[in-house]
Amino acid sequence: MGANASSLPGEADGPSPRAKLEDIPESCMALVLSYLDPPEIAKLARLNRAFRAASSADFIWVPKLPSNYRYILDRFPDRALGDKGKKDIYAGLCRPNPFDGGTKEVWIDKRTGGVCLAISSKAMAITGIDDRRYWNHITTGESRWVFVKSVCVI
Repeated sequence: MGANASSLPGEADGPSPRAKLEDIPESCMALVLSYLDPPEIAKLARLNRAFRAASSADFIWVPKLPSNYRYILDRFPDRALGDKGKKDIYAGLCRPNPFDGGTKEVWIDKRTGGVCLAISSKAMAITGIDDRRYWNHITTGESRWVFVKSVCVI
């Protein structure tokens, strides 16, 4: 049992090539990525081609989508997101998506996966005094909506 017995197979011919990240099976990388948050997955996908390919697996993104994501997709007039992979659906839902004639927007929070909803003043009714005598719709550049409600001076 000398030095020869402790050498690894293949070392007698010279040093073996170093293992690369690309040598790890894509399914193993995807499984590791499934335990990370979406921003961390995106960072790793930009870092290496192997991670980029593994990050496209649908099983990574399904748990990160809200449970009612199909219902949300049905509300959009342009249903182009429904034909894509889960990663593309997630990316599309992370941006504000207008629906109901542009009076509402829905998106998901990138960190928590929670559903966010913004409702314009045109989509809301003010109970009891939703009368044009009390409210005006004015334009403003300070809001995400073109029109906001303003109280009239009586």
